[in-house]
Amino acid sequence: MSTIGLIDYGMGNLHSVQRAFERLGCRIQAVHTGAEMEGCTALVLPGVGAFDPAMQRLEESGLAEALRHWCDAGGALLGICLGLQLLFEGSDEGTRQGLGLITGHVAALPKQAGHPVPHMGWEPLQPRSPSPLLPPDGQPAWMYFVHSYAAVPSDPACTTAAVTFGEHSITAAVWQGRIGACQFHPEKSSLSGEAMLRRWLAWVNQLG
Repeated sequence: MSTIGLIDYGMGNLHSVQRAFERLGCRIQAVHTGAEMEGCTALVLPGVGAFDPAMQRLEESGLAEALRHWCDAGGALLGICLGLQLLFEGSDEGTRQGLGLITGHVAALPKQAGHPVPHMGWEPLQPRSPSPLLPPDGQPAWMYFVHSYAAVPSDPACTTAAVTFGEHSITAAVWQGRIGACQFHPEKSSLSGEAMLRRWLAWVNQLG
């Protein structure tokens, strides 16, 4: 059975994420320090809130540096919502440096008449580059979004899924090496979200 380390830095709906993985038969281990990553098969970085306070907590706890070491060593990581944004170099929302695991930045959603920010609700994913996060048949999966910012990767090839926001196409999920992340909430996305987590876990279990 896989042991999934759930990064707990005080800014995530850990309970709902934990329950989602437990329903899939995972062993969940709360991770508060780098030392607690030992023995984990993969890590999940959730997050709800603002970019700067989240990075401050990750830095002060030593988790930021531990996450960088984990990924540099080829460890598998899944970011969720704010957890996706923290993977990048910085955000329009604040002034702190991000984890820098993926090059690019996080931009505020464009203001458009008839499309309020935050962007909230169910939307179908638009597949881009293939990854373990997406259905293999290329069918659109509907996911639940709540966000005011979206990632802009330097390399468009790492965008594995996009979503339409008004007249714009924005990043919904990314994949690079063994790092994946989604802007939406799979733990709140019913069967589509559960299927995505199941696909990711199947990929993790194949890593050996």
